[in-house]
Amino acid sequence: MMASQQYMDGDRLEESTDLRQITDRVRVKPGSKVELERYPSTWQDPERHIYHGLGLSKKNANELLAQSQKEIADAQDVFWADNRFALLIILQGMDASGKDGIIEHVMAGVNPQGCQVTSFKAPTAEEVDHDFLWRCVRAMPEKGKIGIFNRSYYEEVLVVKVHPGFLTNQRLPYVKYDKQFWDQRYKSINDLEGHLVRNGTIVIKFFLNISEEEQREQLLERTDQPEKLWKFNPDDVRERDLWPQYMEAYREMLEATSTEQCPWYVLPADQKWLSRVLAALIVSSEIERLGLKFPEPSAEYLKEVEEARTKLLKG
Repeated sequence: MMASQQYMDGDRLEESTDLRQITDRVRVKPGSKVELERYPSTWQDPERHIYHGLGLSKKNANELLAQSQKEIADAQDVFWADNRFALLIILQGMDASGKDGIIEHVMAGVNPQGCQVTSFKAPTAEEVDHDFLWRCVRAMPEKGKIGIFNRSYYEEVLVVKVHPGFLTNQRLPYVKYDKQFWDQRYKSINDLEGHLVRNGTIVIKFFLNISEEEQREQLLERTDQPEKLWKFNPDDVRERDLWPQYMEAYREMLEATSTEQCPWYVLPADQKWLSRVLAALIVSSEIERLGLKFPEPSAEYLKEVEEARTKLLKG
């Protein structure tokens, strides 16, 4: 996880240790039994954590977010220049949990040329004619770039698990969709993410844990405000009737697919300021953890640069 040994002075070491405590609080320990109650949608004591000399509080949220935004933007330049790694950020959560807000606020300082956002909705006829990972694999970020998935292949073990009738359109060679079937899907996901990591893609996965009551308020707000009405989908209200089934599907997903290489982080989505700050801290620290530097120019290249510079100076 966070490499506190990177910081040699006392202040940064202390901050790094606290950052590890913060991330441990939201990280789903691989191989553990998951109870969603352990990851509350609201933190009662965020201010007990210190980062960059600031308490984790709502009044400090903008400053903390701005610091992380700058760290991500600065790191992106090196990330792009190094060109050996890619970064994939996966956002999952119930409707109105704040996925769009995470993208907008956490990645605000990123160069758009090096970042790509893909939103996955109901699969098209072409996508259904391929395996359930295909459409997401096509959208994976290339080396040096950041890719953000607003929903992902995890929908296939969430929405599809709650609505198994969707599997009919996939025309799979299975007679029944039992525990073995879903375990195989989890394995396919873990195998894919392991393959990505082995080939230089860092995978960061966020589950935005919103409460049923907070989601109700967010959906009502969309109906009350004309500028947000376009985001309202009546189907979202119908899906609320299946809340227990969704929570069980999320629990099983977190338990089966939080691995050492690609753990899940469960963010308190009732506090949007806090979920954004936590996501920004985790993203910036994961890029920093790589210890990347700008490539060292070769002697031949430096010679060419000097010759070109001399020519430019002569006019």
